[in-house]
Amino acid sequence: MIGIARGKFTRMDLRVPATSLWMKNHMRFVTMGFCYPGSGKSGDLPPRPECAPLWHERVLAGMRDVQLIILIGQYSQARYLGDKAGATLTETVRAWRKHLPRFLPLPHPSPRNRIWLKRNPWFETEVIPDLRACGARIFRQNFRTQ
Repeated sequence: MIGIARGKFTRMDLRVPATSLWMKNHMRFVTMGFCYPGSGKSGDLPPRPECAPLWHERVLAGMRDVQLIILIGQYSQARYLGDKAGATLTETVRAWRKHLPRFLPLPHPSPRNRIWLKRNPWFETEVIPDLRACGARIFRQNFRTQ
């Protein structure tokens, strides 16, 4: 199973057919907060601090055979990587290999991050192929066992 915070990277980068996206035994989407925190000056406010500690452990305990957790954005990376996260999102994502096979940190797929993607062309040439390979491996294993 792949746990992912948002669906945009899923179809775009894992190249998963839309019909497979919601298949019960393959993917789960867990947000950092289970309520919308509202808007701020430069976008959404951060997730409420009590949500992840209250719910994530329970939600993940209910998932079987989690093979990869894709950490999208700095809030999920800070929560799950702790002191293993870099000082910046860029440092964390650039060091994606050291977090595998359990975690794969990615930037948030917001249109605001187009500038980040342009400034970090290594993401498209290095990280995205690994993301696709991880996804393909997990899907092959899941389809083979059903």
